[in-house]
Amino acid sequence: MSVESAAQAAYIVAALLFILALAGLSKHETAKTGNTYGMAGMAVALVATVSLAITRHVSSLGLVLIIIAMVIGAAVGLWRARVVEMTGMPELIAMLHSFVGLAAVLVGWNGYLLVEGGGNSSEALALAAQGSLGIHHAEVFIGVFIGAVTFTGSIIAFLKLSARINSKPLVLPGKNLLNIGSLVAFAALTVWFCISPNIWLLVVVTIIALLLGLHLVASIGGGDMPVVVSMLNSYSGWAAAASGFLLENDLLIITGALVGSSGAYLSYIMCKAMNRSFISVIAGGFGLEAGPADDKDYGEHREMNAEQVAELLQGASSVIITPGYGMAVAQAQHGVAELTRKLRANGTTVRFGIHPVAGRLPGHMNVLLAEAKVPYDIVLEMDEINDDFASTDVVLVIGANDTVNPAAMDDPTSPIAGMPVLRVWEANHVIIFKRSMASGYAGVQNPLFFKENSAMLFGDAKDRVEDILHAL
Repeated sequence: MSVESAAQAAYIVAALLFILALAGLSKHETAKTGNTYGMAGMAVALVATVSLAITRHVSSLGLVLIIIAMVIGAAVGLWRARVVEMTGMPELIAMLHSFVGLAAVLVGWNGYLLVEGGGNSSEALALAAQGSLGIHHAEVFIGVFIGAVTFTGSIIAFLKLSARINSKPLVLPGKNLLNIGSLVAFAALTVWFCISPNIWLLVVVTIIALLLGLHLVASIGGGDMPVVVSMLNSYSGWAAAASGFLLENDLLIITGALVGSSGAYLSYIMCKAMNRSFISVIAGGFGLEAGPADDKDYGEHREMNAEQVAELLQGASSVIITPGYGMAVAQAQHGVAELTRKLRANGTTVRFGIHPVAGRLPGHMNVLLAEAKVPYDIVLEMDEINDDFASTDVVLVIGANDTVNPAAMDDPTSPIAGMPVLRVWEANHVIIFKRSMASGYAGVQNPLFFKENSAMLFGDAKDRVEDILHAL
């Protein structure tokens, strides 16, 4: 068997491993195995690609550069994976998406310089003989556009998620016209480029796409960033697929299509969960239909200490815990898991209610709870548990804010109006773990804090949970 045939067979194996990885990641119990499949698939793909490069008479310098790039990439990846906290995972993923977008831009430009910019090069003549030169023009232009949008969009998402820039949406005059105008310009320039490919057209579309990616994500508020990360994941997949067409690499096309379609579907599911329009996510008009909520006097809040909360928990027959990003920041998941075990040993029914966008990444809370050895069968999604709050004795809101905000249902002027939330206020008692009375990531005040059956437990969530454990 030739190296070419062996590499193609290896690509098929790698593609199957990636499909198995996606299947494994769909369940808690098989997620670790799915991750292993993904790593194995990437290893097979890398070996096959390097082997192909060697057989295609890559120069010694080129081979050395490939090896150096792999070593640097592996070192950076291992280092970041070891040092990143779970709270920093969303921004890390956003940054990784930007690399995929940048790679797609570079591959597109390289494709242009080899073919369209190479005059009567062998590649151009071969494509012309096959009647597919026009297709190559479109591949170059579309690949650069998608890659550039992904690149700058992911950088803005990274800056927002890491609090390096303000999370509030950027509202420019005629913002929707700017987005639509950019897309119309892209379509017109694509036709022009396919008819008469010129480098200045590629420069113009690259600049337009970079600005569009920046504006699309900057226009989206911080409370909606989990969906943005998912959508950028989809964009990075399509960018990889576009690179696959340019490089005539079947594995890149398959992998890009898998990532692109699964990311888009996940974004659609999250939009449904947040009562948002899927189209508005793509258009960058996410969540701007409602104006800012009016300042309102909700009265005085009530406070409790850890001993009082422990006494309340001792007399409860049913408890629901709704975690959020604050639990991740405080790294309180292990204390919460220990509290769960102690309450269950005392005969109390304990369950977890997880909002689809709790934290700043889909599945963020599920991963934290699984890491702390919380049983999977008591971790329920919002739709599974929302009707049970009314018959629950105590709800512990640990670090969640926007996902338990009744303003989403009661205040049509709220920026989060219409977003389905966990109806924790229907329980007999609600204890909110917070450092202060500050608003959540979406910048919206939460009327839950002032309800008669609610009480605040201030301080670091990890410390307060440990105080409750000692009191119990």
